[in-house]
Amino acid sequence: MDVNQFSTAFRDNEIIQGVLKEIRRTVTRPWVIMEICGGQTHAIMHYGLDQLLPPEIELVHGPGCPVCVTSLELIDKALAIAARPDVIFCSYGDMLRVPGSHRDLFSIRAAGGDVRVVYSALDAVKLAQQNPDKQVVFFAIGFETTAPPNAMSVLQARQLGLKNYSVLVSQVCVPPAMHAILGSPANRVQGFLLAGHVCTVMGYRDYLPLADQYRVPMAVTGFEPLDLVQGILQVVRMLEKG
Repeated sequence: MDVNQFSTAFRDNEIIQGVLKEIRRTVTRPWVIMEICGGQTHAIMHYGLDQLLPPEIELVHGPGCPVCVTSLELIDKALAIAARPDVIFCSYGDMLRVPGSHRDLFSIRAAGGDVRVVYSALDAVKLAQQNPDKQVVFFAIGFETTAPPNAMSVLQARQLGLKNYSVLVSQVCVPPAMHAILGSPANRVQGFLLAGHVCTVMGYRDYLPLADQYRVPMAVTGFEPLDLVQGILQVVRMLEKG
């Protein structure tokens, strides 16, 4: 089976409808389930899965957007660095319009700051090679999935002997964010869909203390519709069993 055939199977309408039917048979009361990752949210909306679920299932969107969880203090620090004339400031495109206290990276660039959009940390390393007279600073945002490539860029810069490459680190972890949600008196979330790519990097063991402490079920899913409805079914089954 090639890659296209494999991915097509995870979008098979007949199989997905069968899983949805099983969810309807299983659920007996309202449940609130949170999908952690923005990629999961995008897939749910793209395929209209939230509209296909029974009314008892409420999906709420989680904290898995690194742009959204980057602190105002760090954004202001990024803006101050990006405004320096000796700096090429590198960032992913979705960070450019995130506001700081008074402005954003886009306005810094419009005012003459050298702010560049890159698609990976290694692109920033190349810029450092090409511009030895400038300090190249990469805004290293992200959850567990971006930590390895961001760290690799530092290692590569060191191996290349670059003295003009640095990173402004905004790496965050998923489990503490979930702990904050579950520990809130206003929490309504009763189950989680964990992001498969994060678990590929870190495994699932860091989630076990959360599951034990809060007695909350979790299922690891990918980003295809069948992945997601299967994950929802598994969480609903655990919730219904108590």
